[in-house]
Amino acid sequence: MCIKIRPFFCGLILGLLSLYTLATPADFSGEDGYRLWLKYDELDNTKLKKAYIKQLSGVYLDASSATGKVIKQELELALPALLGKPLTFNTKADNASLRIQLNQSPSALISGDGFSIQSQGKHLNITANTQVGLLYGTFHFLRLVQTEQSLAKLDITQSPKIQLRMLNHWDDLDRHTERGFAGESIFDWHKLPDYKEQRYYDYARANASIGINGIVPINVNSNALILSPAYLQKVQALADVFRPYGIKVYLSIKFSSPQQLDGLATSDPLDKQVQQWWQNKTAEIYKLIPDFGGFLVKANSEGQPGPGDYGRTHADGANMLAKALKPFGGNVLWRAFVYAHDSEHERSLQAYTEFVPLDGQFEDNVSVQVKNGPIDFQPREPFSPLFGAMPQTSLAMEFQVTQEYLGFSTHLAYLGTMYKEVLDADTHVKGTGSSVAKVIDGSLEGHSLSVMAGVANIGADRNWTGHIFGQANWYVLGRLAWDHELSAEQIAHEWVAMTLTHDVKSSEQIVAMMMASRENIVNYMTPLGLHHLMDTGHHYGPGPWVDNLGRADWNPTYYHRADDFGIGLDRTSKGTNGVSQYAPYWQEIFSDPAKTPDELLLWFHHLPWDYKMRSGQTLWQELVAHYYTGAAAAEQMQQDWLTLKNNIEPNQFNQVRMALAIQVKEAKWWRDACVLYFQSYSKMPLPMGFEKPKHSLEYYQSLKFPYAPGQG
Repeated sequence: MCIKIRPFFCGLILGLLSLYTLATPADFSGEDGYRLWLKYDELDNTKLKKAYIKQLSGVYLDASSATGKVIKQELELALPALLGKPLTFNTKADNASLRIQLNQSPSALISGDGFSIQSQGKHLNITANTQVGLLYGTFHFLRLVQTEQSLAKLDITQSPKIQLRMLNHWDDLDRHTERGFAGESIFDWHKLPDYKEQRYYDYARANASIGINGIVPINVNSNALILSPAYLQKVQALADVFRPYGIKVYLSIKFSSPQQLDGLATSDPLDKQVQQWWQNKTAEIYKLIPDFGGFLVKANSEGQPGPGDYGRTHADGANMLAKALKPFGGNVLWRAFVYAHDSEHERSLQAYTEFVPLDGQFEDNVSVQVKNGPIDFQPREPFSPLFGAMPQTSLAMEFQVTQEYLGFSTHLAYLGTMYKEVLDADTHVKGTGSSVAKVIDGSLEGHSLSVMAGVANIGADRNWTGHIFGQANWYVLGRLAWDHELSAEQIAHEWVAMTLTHDVKSSEQIVAMMMASRENIVNYMTPLGLHHLMDTGHHYGPGPWVDNLGRADWNPTYYHRADDFGIGLDRTSKGTNGVSQYAPYWQEIFSDPAKTPDELLLWFHHLPWDYKMRSGQTLWQELVAHYYTGAAAAEQMQQDWLTLKNNIEPNQFNQVRMALAIQVKEAKWWRDACVLYFQSYSKMPLPMGFEKPKHSLEYYQSLKFPYAPGQG
């Protein structure tokens, strides 16, 4: 990598890259990314294709249901395209080699919408207890074909580990997308309910193919209008599109809707009129949408109204809604992302402080939706201490798929490694083996309601996510919600084969890039446990110097605490005592800098600039090395991608090529701005071999981006 001792060669390589960009006309022919991972192009492996054709000589399927028709449409789209041969449907199961049918009596081996794929003599059987299970089984079968797996001797039985597998869109009714970096919202509320775009159906297909079974189409910073009769008809139209694909619609609601829509004097959850209003509104929704999923609620957070406005608890508010939904089978997802304006507690402590005392007070159709870390979707955080601290309450996982703090849609950041890092983390609340995944899937404490949600990165761009590799984060969210025991690497291999290339060498190289990509970003943005160093409002680019915002915990200086002595936020018992919210096992580790993992060191400790690291370097030297290593890794990714030109479709190749050029430039920007700023406190020189930043600190501090995308 281009660090320390090879500045001449780095300059030479970058010069050649610039010449490449200038000399090579951009080719945007062919695949543009719209088909996502459902890219049914004819297979190049002639031998395997012949075997598939022989094994799939005819298909039996009962397509009388709406979901059955969807399955038939997908097979008609996929198999002739993949195999280069027309598809034959048989009216009798005995005459078909591929048989897709419900179990005559429910199989005890399959739960929920699970499925089985079994080889039986000359037949390949896809069976399930539900129509949606057959749809999932069909998509899994197509995944096997797309990734060129053998169909001989199959013995697959799968059931989802998480009950509700959801996408939360932070989309407004005017199509603005908060923290959206792929264009405006795909939901055109003005044209609904009459105009149902093809994109809605393709969106539903993509979600069903990875097991997503719930979507929230509007922002958690909700608009009360969504519950008005006119907008509920629009929601009904979306629900009708999504239903055959096994997807339920949920709605983010404004807690003050009774006042805003119908002029009630209060929205107090203990007020009888308010309770009746929500019961009536819920019945109105279910009359239009019989399979409505329920409500997602952001309350008493960042200025949103909530039960706290009336001296009530989060449980009071959630339970009022839960009781209204319960007769219809609906659920409440109550977000734990709260921080009070007048709180004396350090920011990372507030969700735990507010919710743990309420454990056991929530109705059984309420799940408290917790962000993966205790701050706010940072490039790296420890797992939220709420996981494991509320044994009597269903806790939902909320991941962010859109890259608000990870370079937007121009940085390649495969988040499968981040999701797995959190899911596999051991809370130790019941000894070894008490993983975060077991908390959210309900198995640790016996909860039947389990939820994993991702804040969507989807927009109206042709490629859906702004960056071709952003699609992989949507894909991995769904796959891990279905089965959190899958590895991030296995899922990356699937996605690459289905989306980019079957070339083995190229695939291995791309997967290696993906697996390292998130750590690269951590290195050039927030290494060693630093966090929230992004600039104000839009969160675009570095702003570690920002200290003038309306409240202390909006400022990056609040989190890094850099001074002449050192850097980091002391969350030990001598500081904010954030360590006390974790199990004793972690308290012992996080309280001692010698035991704290390097990647979280400055999250839990304020240490001197000359603190001796495990590597033998000082903290200052290690910090600088991480920043330069991250930027160099971004350059290496760019070089690696250029070698793949002949094995990637031109349009996809050039989209990624241009994004990587931006990423390299911005990685250096992050590196130089942060190193110069922290150097103003450390007063230490750059370690030998590192190139001097191109500009002054004052230059980086002067940069402004008033129209950066995705602001709230």
